Amino acid sequence: MTVVAGWWWGVGERPSLRLVEGGLAASVSDCGQARDVWVFQARCTEAFVSTWVVRGFAATTISCYRSLLERVLDHFDRPVWQIEPADVDAMLRRLLLEGRAAGTRRQYLQMLRTFHGFVRDRYATEIRALYGMAVGDPLDRFNRLRHVWDDTPRRLPPTAERLTAFFAFARARLAAASDYPAAARDYALLRTLYHCAPRVSEAVRLAQCDVYPELGPSGKLHVRFGKAANASGPRPRWTPMLDGLDRILAWYQNDVRPFLPDTGPLFCDIHGRALKPDTVRDRLSHLLDLEGRPQDDRFTPHDLRRACATHHYEQGRCHVVGCASV
Repeated sequence: MTVVAGWWWGVGERPSLRLVEGGLAASVSDCGQARDVWVFQARCTEAFVSTWVVRGFAATTISCYRSLLERVLDHFDRPVWQIEPADVDAMLRRLLLEGRAAGTRRQYLQMLRTFHGFVRDRYATEIRALYGMAVGDPLDRFNRLRHVWDDTPRRLPPTAERLTAFFAFARARLAAASDYPAAARDYALLRTLYHCAPRVSEAVRLAQCDVYPELGPSGKLHVRFGKAANASGPRPRWTPMLDGLDRILAWYQNDVRPFLPDTGPLFCDIHGRALKPDTVRDRLSHLLDLEGRPQDDRFTPHDLRRACATHHYEQGRCHVVGCASV
């Protein structure tokens, strides 16, 4: 039996991406139903996801791409062939206001470009026959930028003094936290982002066995799922635990991690599953709300990575954090 990525929808609902059995033969294909634009887009998406299987993409890559495609399409209240340049501008603006990194916005734009091109090349004739409209191009010379960061405000990363104050607040809060294991986990994770400079997507995939305190002068983390490039797959690397992070992680693993489920992830939720990047962003945002500092003093998990590289560069230690380049 073949299992492929498919879409599921209810009456009056937009489809959501799930796994279905049987492949394309099990998808909705009746002409009457196809006139529903959301049903037709779901069929297009099934075929699009199937191309990744045919091209031999790894299951983890397909899962990540599928999730990204769903998030992209959720930004629009119309099917992809009706999207206009103003809709793309609105999506990029929302992502920018949410504090999403330039690389994330570039991924959204690239996924939209690829899926729209697929629909145009394979289904333009059918769309014209069913809906009486041509498939336009939502990407013009203003939003078809190779580098989306051209319009990004170049905000400086938080200073060392600012982060010292923030971590002092987070540490003092542990004594009164209603959920001590979660608060202590967040503290250790945020310190890891600052002192070791992994991307948040890399940090949440760290396992307990990836901590090697015996390597080097202060220990190292094995980032086994480093950022991929040019569809090469994850690129593992070793990164040093700087500025006392070895002691923080030793405390976390010995005194905090036993309160959480005995599973593989280093930073897990109450069910033992690895945290999601968006969960880390939300937890940090909540901590900043509790701290009550001005808007200009807020920062994101990626800003902690940038701060690590910046502060060590200022100290003349840029060679140590070469793996933390931004």
